[in-house]
Amino acid sequence: MEYVYAALILNETEEELNEENITAVLEAAGVDVEESRVKALVAALEDVDIEEAIETAAAAPAPAAGGAGGEVEAADDDDEEEAAEEEAAEDEGDDEDEDADGEGLGALFG
Repeated sequence: MEYVYAALILNETEEELNEENITAVLEAAGVDVEESRVKALVAALEDVDIEEAIETAAAAPAPAAGGAGGEVEAADDDDEEEAAEEEAAEDEGDDEDEDADGEGLGALFG
């Protein structure tokens, strides 16, 4: 999750999403940075419009909770995080297949 948060911070501050900047944000937060995860994240987000992904996720209806009458909307940070993950997952293909293979973004956050 820290890696996605770093990408969102850089996006929000209009900084370039590159390995150096993501690593700097993570190190400033005290995270033990894995270079391979940083490279995979940068590659996955290369052609992603994060603002568009956030808007798309915010506009999508929330799934119904099991037996609950409705759901409360998540905080903006959660929406941004989910949007970035969803967009990156779409670029990489089917999440279930990737998780089974241990490849793709699922392996970054699992």
